[in-house]
Amino acid sequence: MKEFMKNFAETIWPKEERIAFCYMARHNSNGCNPKEGNPFGPFWDTYSIDFVGSELYGPLNYDVHHQNMGEKWNEKYPPDKWPVLAFTGAPASFPVQLENRGLHKYLQWSDEITIKAEKELAKLPRGPVVGIHLRNGLDWVRACDHVTQSPLLFAAPQCLGYRGEYGEATKELCLPSKDTIIKQLRRVLKSTSAKSIFVASDSDHMIEFLSDRLKKMEVSVHKMERKRASR
Repeated sequence: MKEFMKNFAETIWPKEERIAFCYMARHNSNGCNPKEGNPFGPFWDTYSIDFVGSELYGPLNYDVHHQNMGEKWNEKYPPDKWPVLAFTGAPASFPVQLENRGLHKYLQWSDEITIKAEKELAKLPRGPVVGIHLRNGLDWVRACDHVTQSPLLFAAPQCLGYRGEYGEATKELCLPSKDTIIKQLRRVLKSTSAKSIFVASDSDHMIEFLSDRLKKMEVSVHKMERKRASR
């Protein structure tokens, strides 16, 4: 995106044609209000992007599996007239549709991301590694307060099934206690004979806590700052 804004935007996407896309009006306005709040405002400001208008694309949506939605998008927004579609958020559902889960096997990380991952792994002791992602920032804590009213919140289907056939979403599942984290880690460490843990987090990596509670298992705990991959 940085390269695009520097080398191509003035020609392909001039300032007077920068329109924000959203499914419906946002934040009690008549348009997309694309820069209100965080991370929306800071994200666009990083590249000095301001919008001159909004485009409400509903009822178009993400579902290309059951209908010819791709053709409908191209009909309404032909690329010769709309070379750039700047969305306030991803138009697709989260998590992925059940019918499209098989597509995940075709995902390949860019060389840049792969090299970074290999460098981090090279820092760890040789042998199996257990990687965990601790979502425990304030935004996640607040989101988990609603999990009982929204049982398919976030990636719940990967744990509970798309129809809740494997159980119910609970606060403990969404935001597990330290005791639950330790219990599950011990189980995985025993089954894999891993001697190191790789921790990514958006807030508290709990390095000292994990090291103390797992010291009898003689494992090392390593920290990785959570960073968003560039798209």
